Amino acid sequence: MKQSGGNVVEEARRAALEVLRHNARGPCDGLPRTAGWGYPEPYTRDWMISALGILSSGDDELIRVVRRVLDALARTQSRNGMISSLAHNPADLGASDTTPLFLIGAACYRRQTGRASYLKSAVGRALTWMRFQSPEDNVLTAQQPTTDWRDEQWVMGYGLYVNTLVHCYLRQYGMHDQADELCRLMTRFDIPRDGRQEYVHNGLAVGDKPYYALWSYKMYGSERFDLLGNCLAVLSGLAPRRRARRIVDWVESECDALRRAGRLALPLPPCFFPYIEPGDPDWRDRYGQFNRPGDYHNGGVWPFVCGFYVAALVAAGRRQLARLRLKQLAELVRPAGERDVAFGFNEWFDAIEGRPRGQDWQTWSAAMYLYAVECVERGETPFFDGIRSAAWDGAAAGSRRT
Repeated sequence: MKQSGGNVVEEARRAALEVLRHNARGPCDGLPRTAGWGYPEPYTRDWMISALGILSSGDDELIRVVRRVLDALARTQSRNGMISSLAHNPADLGASDTTPLFLIGAACYRRQTGRASYLKSAVGRALTWMRFQSPEDNVLTAQQPTTDWRDEQWVMGYGLYVNTLVHCYLRQYGMHDQADELCRLMTRFDIPRDGRQEYVHNGLAVGDKPYYALWSYKMYGSERFDLLGNCLAVLSGLAPRRRARRIVDWVESECDALRRAGRLALPLPPCFFPYIEPGDPDWRDRYGQFNRPGDYHNGGVWPFVCGFYVAALVAAGRRQLARLRLKQLAELVRPAGERDVAFGFNEWFDAIEGRPRGQDWQTWSAAMYLYAVECVERGETPFFDGIRSAAWDGAAAGSRRT
């Protein structure tokens, strides 16, 4: 990667703000773009995740953009309370993560602006929708394959990522009894010591695995590692303090093993590993074209997910490592796929070759870079600190009762 002679972290911060201002208005009802040139639509999950970085930055102009998206989502909300995948299109339904992300985005906006009853009716309908997403009539939320942010990856039943989102909004809206119950049910995502899926560890450092499984449903599941889901588990306090540190240590060790094996060319972790290979039980023929090993959702390196990883390092108390990974993230967002720009803020990178492969000036790549900067500079994780404290307090109270 090209090295900067100046302060690359600050240079990239300024560039991220430029990207977000450029993307603030697009052709769809005047709503913002998801990428500078490739995605003109206002994708819900991208903008709700981006709200973390925008709101924590304190930039009033961009905070107004977040409000425009939230207002549009409330207008296009389904009669049963579901949030659409595109903020301007009420017919684009079917995602498992857009409604919980809307709830999180609205809660963060309320906290940042002090508007405690903002979108009260839409939030209430969304909470009602989410109550009916559990086949077992508890707080664990189920999903269909390819319905979360990984539109080319099969995650079935109780997915880790979606349930970490559920835990976050339950805490944000003061529903702590339900959040504590979700924490208790998270044992379903623990990796068993016996009967392991041996192919998961082919070529990687083997040992006691502290992380949470990708998904679980009854006797089925996947032990592969979901970086975003585990980062959210750390940030939200689903992972106790000690386990959070063990997850971080495990990620660093496993990524070192991937690099030694020639399977990771970048200093930051893939979104998913070990990669699903042809012949593995969970390989699907379509992956050969759209989701090859080390590509896209099958192990691509996504800058927005790496922003969550930097934040998780701060939450786990690994601040020196967080500073190093932030600087490496600042270098990662420099290369562009097609455009002649100082910082590409590309969508995702091929993990094995290290090349940018997605769209340039991606909104959530820029916004989550800003969030990572805020976390490292403040030594805290905006919006998540309170969630995490409530989770740890709930766990402590539960242990005292038992």
